[in-house]
Amino acid sequence: MVRLESLKKSSQFKKVLKEKKIHTDYFSIFATKNFFLPKHKGNLLISFVMKKKIGNAVKRNKIRRKLKAIVQKLLKKKGAINKDYTYIVFGKSNAFAKKQDVLLPLMEKSFSKLKK
Repeated sequence: MVRLESLKKSSQFKKVLKEKKIHTDYFSIFATKNFFLPKHKGNLLISFVMKKKIGNAVKRNKIRRKLKAIVQKLLKKKGAINKDYTYIVFGKSNAFAKKQDVLLPLMEKSFSKLKK
């Protein structure tokens, strides 16, 4: 099973934010080729980030959990997410009201655009 591994250092975030990006109404995804290795070989380097402007901690955590669950579902599909990349997913407040069924195809499409 693929585990999600988060970025830890500010320098790692800065490097990823300079590369490829995709924006939707519900989230933004930034990606770059892996520039450091995950702790375990099969892990996916991905971080979920929320701005404090979005709302209180409950709302931010709900959006973060929703986006994480979608990524877990996409990892089960073969080739939906490229594990050779490091990702940062910025959640937006519009994602709070939407169901996972609506966000799943959008996220899958966004990850496929980043592969090109």
